[in-house]
Amino acid sequence: MAEVIRVLIVDDDPLVRAGLTMMLAGADDLEIVADVADGAEVVAAVNAHHPDVVLMDIRMPRVDGLAATQLLRSRREPPEIIILTTFDTDDHILRAMRAGASGFLLKHTPPPEIIRAIRQVAAGEPMLSPAVLRRMMGYVAEAGVDPRQVRARGLLDRLSEGELAVATRVGRGLTNSEIGRELSLSVATVKAYVSRLLAKLELNNRVQIALLVHDAALDG
Repeated sequence: MAEVIRVLIVDDDPLVRAGLTMMLAGADDLEIVADVADGAEVVAAVNAHHPDVVLMDIRMPRVDGLAATQLLRSRREPPEIIILTTFDTDDHILRAMRAGASGFLLKHTPPPEIIRAIRQVAAGEPMLSPAVLRRMMGYVAEAGVDPRQVRARGLLDRLSEGELAVATRVGRGLTNSEIGRELSLSVATVKAYVSRLLAKLELNNRVQIALLVHDAALDG
């Protein structure tokens, strides 16, 4: 029997919260443990209900979703966070990823894709859609050389050849099994590489590794 994934919904629109609750109730392996209306209520809800995944809106009246994401990702054992919003500007995508979100979905995303994304991030794999990756790559191409690129390349210079090979493939949005096939490594070895990358680069999750690779403008 599959382990149940505990989900917290954070959105200031009660209709959105109700709709998401009804939609996700159809998945046997998902449990909505709570829903709250503002980022200011997130920490208390996480302390009370211990969700595995948080579906987080961006625009909320007191504490927005990006600030709430940063608060949660600074915890010792943070939940995974999927930003779910009507806004899809490059700035929102990049700020969400830098804050530590594991995924970014628009609210008009079909229900099966939202459910799949929740399962994916709960399993430790980021939800980096091809569309989001294209926007990240376009942003880097337009930005030119800047201090962020210099910093990113400096951090990646710390990596061994094997670590860099894994990092660039994380930057392409590949899963552990896909990376293993490309590099002739076991999934367990890839996971060990990813753990080392997070520790060495002082990052929270795979999405931030991907963002660092794109900041550095490295090809996979």
